[in-house]
Amino acid sequence: MSTNNVLRVSQSVRLASSSDPQQGDGKPPVGAPTVKFARRTLSGRYVSYSRDDLDSDFGSTDFEKEFTNYHVQIPPTPDNQLMDPVISAKVEEQYVSNSLFTGGCNSVTRAHLMDKVIESETSHPQMAGAKGSSCAMSGCDSKVMRDERGVDILPCECDFKICTDCFSDAVKFGGGICPGCKEPYKTTELEEMVNNDVEGRLQLPAPLGMSKMERRLSIMRSQKLTRSQTSDWDHNRWLFETKGTYGYGNAIWPTENTGDGENGQPSELTHKPWRPLTRKLKIPAAILSPYRLLIFVRMVALGLFLAWRVRHKNEDAIWLWGMSVVCELWFAFSWLLDQLPKLCPVNRATDLAVLKEKFETPTINNPSGKSDLPGIDVFVSTADPEKEPPLVTANTILSILAADYPVEKLSCYVSDDGGALLTFEAMAEAASFANLWVPFCRKHGIEPRNPESYFNLKKDPYKNKVRPDFVKDRRRVKREYDEFKVRTNGLPESIRRRSDAYHAREEMKAMKRQREVANDDPIEPIKIPKATWMADGTHWPGTWLNPSSEHTRGDHAGIIQVMLKPPSDEPLFGNTEEGRPLDFTDIDIRLPMLVYVSREKRPGYDHNKKAGAMNALVRASAIMSNGPFILNLDCDHYVYNSEALREGMCFMMDRGGDRLCYVQFPQRFEGIDPSDRYANNNTVFFDVNMRALDGLQGPVYVGTGCLFRRIALYGFDPPRSKEHRSGCCSCCFPQKRKNQAAVASEETRALRLGDYEDDEMAMSTFPKKFGNSSFLIDSIPVAELQGRPLADHPAVQYGRQPGILTAPRELLDASTVAEAISVISCWYEDKTEWGERVGWIYGSVTEDVVTGYRMHNRGWKSVYCVTKPDAFRGTAPINLTDRLHQVLRWATGSVEIFFSRNNALFASSRMKILQRVAYLNVGIYPFTSFFLIVYCFLPALSLFTGQFIVKTLNVTFLTYLLLITLTLCMLAVLEIKWSAIELEEWWRNEQFWLIGGTSAHLAAVLQGLLKVIAGIEISFTLTSKSAGDDEDEEFADLYVVKWSSLMIPPITIMMVNLIAIAVGVSRTIYSTIPEWSKLLGGVFFSFWVLAHLYPFAKGLMGRRRRMPTIVFVWSGLLAITISLLWVSINPPSGSSSQIGGSFTFP
Repeated sequence: MSTNNVLRVSQSVRLASSSDPQQGDGKPPVGAPTVKFARRTLSGRYVSYSRDDLDSDFGSTDFEKEFTNYHVQIPPTPDNQLMDPVISAKVEEQYVSNSLFTGGCNSVTRAHLMDKVIESETSHPQMAGAKGSSCAMSGCDSKVMRDERGVDILPCECDFKICTDCFSDAVKFGGGICPGCKEPYKTTELEEMVNNDVEGRLQLPAPLGMSKMERRLSIMRSQKLTRSQTSDWDHNRWLFETKGTYGYGNAIWPTENTGDGENGQPSELTHKPWRPLTRKLKIPAAILSPYRLLIFVRMVALGLFLAWRVRHKNEDAIWLWGMSVVCELWFAFSWLLDQLPKLCPVNRATDLAVLKEKFETPTINNPSGKSDLPGIDVFVSTADPEKEPPLVTANTILSILAADYPVEKLSCYVSDDGGALLTFEAMAEAASFANLWVPFCRKHGIEPRNPESYFNLKKDPYKNKVRPDFVKDRRRVKREYDEFKVRTNGLPESIRRRSDAYHAREEMKAMKRQREVANDDPIEPIKIPKATWMADGTHWPGTWLNPSSEHTRGDHAGIIQVMLKPPSDEPLFGNTEEGRPLDFTDIDIRLPMLVYVSREKRPGYDHNKKAGAMNALVRASAIMSNGPFILNLDCDHYVYNSEALREGMCFMMDRGGDRLCYVQFPQRFEGIDPSDRYANNNTVFFDVNMRALDGLQGPVYVGTGCLFRRIALYGFDPPRSKEHRSGCCSCCFPQKRKNQAAVASEETRALRLGDYEDDEMAMSTFPKKFGNSSFLIDSIPVAELQGRPLADHPAVQYGRQPGILTAPRELLDASTVAEAISVISCWYEDKTEWGERVGWIYGSVTEDVVTGYRMHNRGWKSVYCVTKPDAFRGTAPINLTDRLHQVLRWATGSVEIFFSRNNALFASSRMKILQRVAYLNVGIYPFTSFFLIVYCFLPALSLFTGQFIVKTLNVTFLTYLLLITLTLCMLAVLEIKWSAIELEEWWRNEQFWLIGGTSAHLAAVLQGLLKVIAGIEISFTLTSKSAGDDEDEEFADLYVVKWSSLMIPPITIMMVNLIAIAVGVSRTIYSTIPEWSKLLGGVFFSFWVLAHLYPFAKGLMGRRRRMPTIVFVWSGLLAITISLLWVSINPPSGSSSQIGGSFTFP
């Protein structure tokens, strides 16, 4: 017998599992848990949230037994009257947006209705916790129905406030009489009252008899897949021949040719010249041709030089010659790996006017001119509010919400991997401030749209501003932002005081209950766990300030809160109502959807750090909004160019864009010292290496500022993969097509989009790959279709029909959010391919590089989008120790890649040869540290011994050295020309290459070897950040010296070379037969080493030449050790002729 556990608790929703099996066809299998879902309103009625049980075609008995089958049952209630579907959906969405959903493994899913999210009042109707008037009926405490502006809907002229339930009762059972004035209602249709502001809007009818899940993807109910003459899956033909529907809403297609162009297409499309969204800007031949020639010349020179070095040994110091030759061979190999992928650099440009014309201009397929752009889900990740200040994250969120992209197509998800209430309330404060900031940006065209950066601009803020009220508006918004900053910075103290007050109240209640029970017996002190309390007076389900069971950083429930509910489909313009701070007349005041997500964490599970958090967001967003594109940003990287999302979409929507897995934007940084002492801007990498890779298969993924195609993250092969077989070198040596039945390797095996006749989209295997969520599985083909370019030209294959994305999205319901809670639970990825072939890849510190490598290995391409102004900006550590630890983490990830199956040596034939060389260099470059350290000590050894790497400085050696040096300098000049970087930036990169190579890279290699050989994992932890004497001073952190063991090798190299120069000069001066050539050679290379280490030495000095004690200690110990070693090797004698003479080891 089954049991329906409907928990009758006010303001809560619970999902409970039933253990009784149900038999028969269409019933869940034996042992499968069943989910019951309902809630009781404040007025006493039971409102059921249903998700129709879909009889899945792709399921099988084995899958159903192995994976949990979720469905929803509606408990019968006698007073549960049928309500208009439009009204009930809006009521439910309002409820969902005001509820905090929690749940996870072995726990029920609850939806706690939040009376308020933050201490301050909320005014925007989309925001969680938005207030509304209460029903005036006696005994009813429900809220009055509100419109999209948050204004109460009052059906009678007497303004009697009545809720939806009571109004329905008055119409059905009260004769349509108003309970307030006792006069008949003039309008008794709720839908008419709600939709007065959207009269004339085109509503696409839903097919009768279809459930919500069936509407999401009717392709799963269609007959055999339609194929074109090329044996490929033809979506356009399927749409027209089967009248299929896709996605949110229902797309209705014409059954007859309504145009007068070719093939029934409108003449506007066939006769209008097709314009591309992007164009490739090739590097001028006057720069690129000499650049390639110099690379070839230097390769020949290096080969001849190394051959000469091998043949001409230095018999007097064979050990010195041998070490130098080995190092030079490795340097030549490393230079080739770095230089060869730079043979084909390109620049790209976008045309935003064409994008607007194609997607946001009225056409025959889109008469209303509504945006036909695909949706974008933006992911922002944060983990620790102490290391990542919530104010920084809040500014990033505000810049995303204000981005210039269709509001209804944009959704923002914040991943709080620490489950901190501080981050939660900071995001709520940001959502509240967005009510003012976002319309202000739209009204006055503000750039950048990060309030902290905008108000700190040093340029004239009034330039090009023409509205007369700009000064007044800016002054008001600046004051509001200052108050927002104060509230956000005061949240830690506010949360602590609130929690203390509630804890004291709970203790008093417990003591009172104890006294009532104990009577005259002695009372023992009561210990109550000190909880963290939310603003509405309930326990925070995440991490508590005082950790307790199930409330620690690694042990808490999953949490989802819709901070800003999905906006309405039509623009919502502001007005001049009293009480509004600014006049937003004719300005769209809608805000994009904002969702707070904290995935479930439990002891005993490997949560896979950032990669696991991103995969949880991928699954949750697929269920809630399912944007076909995903933009991921770090919490300190904000949108600097409001049109950046449109620029990235130009590449995705252009012809051939369906083969792009991601668009990578360069990382730009703020707060860097003007001299960029430690090469924090990484301009050589972002403006030289990445542009060069863009001419191959595409740039690598660098962890932030990347616009992904969702279907590529799911592990699918690119479309038409059989037509694009790169082979070893597709340009010169095309490969024969292999038998498609050949089994792919475990590393490259991926899902198919149905390119082959015998390899359709096998949805029956999806549960094992993606998990047991049918919502998630059904969303995959929807995202694939919506992410296609427009079929607006005969040359565009497999595109989507224009206008299908103009249909309004479905409203959020509680069952959808409950499903999102289930997919972020800690157990969901068990026995699936998440982290292995699907989503962000696990197993490496640099999961970003591995994830991009897997996509390129499957044949996808990527592009590099450089915008003016910069697309995104962030922060970077300017402190020496922080910078070294950052480089250490990157190098450690590269070593892990080298010793894993993601090594480019094992890449598939779909990856181009030069792209493979670039990825091989990613895994090999840290190993250069061994040879670099040896080479940095060679000048000192040469000066100590009086020998040199060659027997004599003859003309041949000097000629080779001059040729190699000149070609390197000329290559640098040409790189500066085509990449538009500065010479100082190139030199800073060279300096930090040696600094990082002699410190962080060496530690990373040692750590990787210990992990591979001995299984020992070593973590280099950062010390707590400290500020300078003057915290308000700009770049104060630059002068802070924090000791780290990574500093030991560079310090040793500097001290040894300085002492060696002094010893060499002394020997030569006082020698009977001075050997000036060997001295000059050794001193030249020693100065070369010291010149590269100059920023490191300057960083050790701190501000005003101050140096920490530990530096003096190490310097003294090293100087004493080397001096004693020198005295023991060459003891002083009475004869002056022996001073500086040759010596032999005892």
